[in-house]
Amino acid sequence: MTEVDYQAIEAYALAEVAKHAPELEAAALVNTEKVITAFRNNMVSDYYLKPTTGYGYSDVGRDTLDLIYAEIFKTEAALVRSQFVSGTHALAVALLGNLRPGDELIGLTGTPYDTMQSIIGYPVKTKGSLVDLGVTYKELPMSGEQVDLEAVKKIVTKNTKMVHIQRSCGYSSLRKTISVAEIGRIIAAAKEVNPDVIAYVDNCYGEFIEKQEPTEVGADIMAGSLIKNLGGGLAPTGGYIVGRADLVENASYRLTAPGLGGEMGATLGDTQREFYQGLFLAPHVVQQAVKTAIFAAAVFQKLGYEVKPLPQEARHDIIQAIKLESKKRLCDFCIAIQSNSPVDAHVEPVPAPLPGYQDDIVMAAGTFVQGASIELSADGPCREPYNVFFQGGLTFEHGRLAIMAAAKRVGPKE
Repeated sequence: MTEVDYQAIEAYALAEVAKHAPELEAAALVNTEKVITAFRNNMVSDYYLKPTTGYGYSDVGRDTLDLIYAEIFKTEAALVRSQFVSGTHALAVALLGNLRPGDELIGLTGTPYDTMQSIIGYPVKTKGSLVDLGVTYKELPMSGEQVDLEAVKKIVTKNTKMVHIQRSCGYSSLRKTISVAEIGRIIAAAKEVNPDVIAYVDNCYGEFIEKQEPTEVGADIMAGSLIKNLGGGLAPTGGYIVGRADLVENASYRLTAPGLGGEMGATLGDTQREFYQGLFLAPHVVQQAVKTAIFAAAVFQKLGYEVKPLPQEARHDIIQAIKLESKKRLCDFCIAIQSNSPVDAHVEPVPAPLPGYQDDIVMAAGTFVQGASIELSADGPCREPYNVFFQGGLTFEHGRLAIMAAAKRVGPKE
C-alpha cells in the first residue's frame, strides 16, 4: 500500500476551509449583530444574570431572555428554559402542547431522527407518544435528497393540523440537511393547500449557520437545544421554543402545568449568566464548528471515503457525515476523537444502547457539558453503512488536531 501523505492531506483541507472563510465570517457578523442588538434593545443588565429560587416568579433575567430570543428569531414569543432536559424534550413539548387526539401530523422530510420517532410513536408505537395519544401520523419520503413540493401539496389536506420539517439530516444516509430557503418553499407548498396548517421546524444543529432562520420564512413554531449551537459551549443544559404566541403558550402548559406556563421555573446557580454569555458567543462558536466540519470532509474525502456534505458544498447545519463502511472504523474514529478531547480522554467509547435509539450507539463526547454537541463530538449507530456523524468544535484548532488523529487511526479506504 502506498504510504499516505497526511501532511499534504492536511494542507489540502486547510485550503478548502480558507475558501469558505469569507462567507462564514459574513454569517457570523450578521448573527452577532442580531444578538448584540437584541441585548441592547432589551437593556440587559448585570442583575439579569443572577439566579432565582423556588417558584421563580418575576424572574426578570429569564423573561428578558425570552424577549431576546423572540427578537433574534423574529417571532411573537419564546420559551427558553433550563427545565428542558434536552433538545428532544423541547421538541416533544412543542408537539405535545399543540396536538390533540384526532389531529393529523405529517412529516414532510422523510423519516425523522431516531429520538423523534419515539416522540411520534412511529414506526413503533411508544407509551405516551403522539400516536399513543390518538394523533394520526403520515410521512412523506424525500425524493432522493429533495422534498417533492408537488407531493407535499397532495399529502397535505384541509384536515392536516401540523407539518413537521426536520432541518438536519439526522442519522439518515439518504437525505441532506435542508437550507432555510428550501424550508420556506416546503412551508409555502403546504400552506397553499391549507393556510391554517401549523409549520413546525426541528432546528437542532442549524441555528446561526445562515443569515436567516426558518421562522423568517414561514415556520410557525420551532424548537432546539441549548447544548448545541445557541448555548455557545457555555449553557450547561436547556432548550428553547420560539414562534407564534399562542403556540408557545400551549407548549409552556405542557412544560409546567396548565395555568402556570412560562410564569414559573427558577433559574438556578450560574445558569442565567451562562445562557446569556453562551448566546453572545454562539455566532462565532458555530462558525468554528462549521470550519471543523469542512476540514473533516476534506480530509476523509482525500482518504477515499464518501462524505456528506462535500467540502465545497454550502452548509446548513454543523454536522458532517462520513461513510466508514465498517463497525471497526466507526469505533476507531470515535476512539480517536475521544482521546483528543479535554475531558475523559483516557476513556474508550464502546457501542451501547441509548434511550430513544433503535440500534447500539458509539459516541465520543469528551465534553465539558455532558453530551454537548456544539463541543467536539462524534457518534453513529452500529448499523450499515456505519456512518459517523461528526459535529462541533469550540475552536477550529482543536477540531483540526482531533480530525487528523482520527484520519491516522482510521486510515485510507481500502
